[in-house]
Amino acid sequence: MSELVRPYGDTTGDGMVQVSFTLPVAAGKRAEGAAAQLAASMGIDPAMVVHSKALGPEHTFFVVYGPVRHLVDLSAVSVVEREYPLLTPKDVNAGIRRGLRRKLVVLGACVGTDAHTVGIDAILNIKGFAGEKGLEYYREMRVVNLGAQVAVPQLVARARAERADAVLISQVVTQKDAHLTTTREVAAAFSEAYPAGERPLLVAGGPRFDEGAATSLGVDRIFGRGTTPGEVASYLAHALVPAG
Repeated sequence: MSELVRPYGDTTGDGMVQVSFTLPVAAGKRAEGAAAQLAASMGIDPAMVVHSKALGPEHTFFVVYGPVRHLVDLSAVSVVEREYPLLTPKDVNAGIRRGLRRKLVVLGACVGTDAHTVGIDAILNIKGFAGEKGLEYYREMRVVNLGAQVAVPQLVARARAERADAVLISQVVTQKDAHLTTTREVAAAFSEAYPAGERPLLVAGGPRFDEGAATSLGVDRIFGRGTTPGEVASYLAHALVPAG
C-alpha cells in the first residue's frame, strides 16, 4: 500500500484544504485579493476566499479554501509514540500502593502570567475530562493544585515543601513563545534547586506544545491537546513506580 496521501475535501484525493489567518488590511476587495495572493503563494491554487470579517478598522480575518498539489509521505512522519500501557484507576492505585507504599504526590499549576486553568483543572480536578476522572479521584495520589499565575520560585518552594514526586505545569498563553520561555525557566529553576537526579518529574502540557520537544525544554514529558487524565496517571505510574 502506498505511503503517499493527499488532503481530502469533497472527494478522495482532491487535495482540498482550508486555512484561516488575519492580515493587517482593512476589510474590502483589496484585502480579499491580498488573502488570495497569500494563499496562492502557499500553494493553494485556485484559492477561494470563502469568508472574511473585519477585526477592527485595520485588520481582516479570512478563511480560504482550495486545492494543493502537495503529498504527505506517511513513512517520513515522526511523532512521539506512547511507550507505556493505559491503566485503569484501580491498576494505577494498586501499582502505587505496591511500589511506593505511600501516596504519590502531584503538584500542578499554571505558571507565570498564565491564568487559563481549564487544562490543569481537567487533569487534576475530580470531575476530569472526556469521561475520565481527574487525578484527585485516585486514592493513592495526593494532589495539590496551585491554580493560576504561579511564580516559578513559588512553584519550586511549594514542590520542596510538599515533597512532590511530580510537577505538572500548564501553559496556554503562547504569544511570542511564552510557553516555551516559561517552561525553560521552570526546568532551570528545578535543576538549580535540587541535587542531580533528585528533582521531581517535570511534565508540561498545553495545546501549542510539540510533544517531541521535552528534551530541548528540559522537562521529562510534554502532553498536547486532547490529553486525558488517564493518560497522565498512567504515565506517572510508568515513570515513578518501580516495575513489578
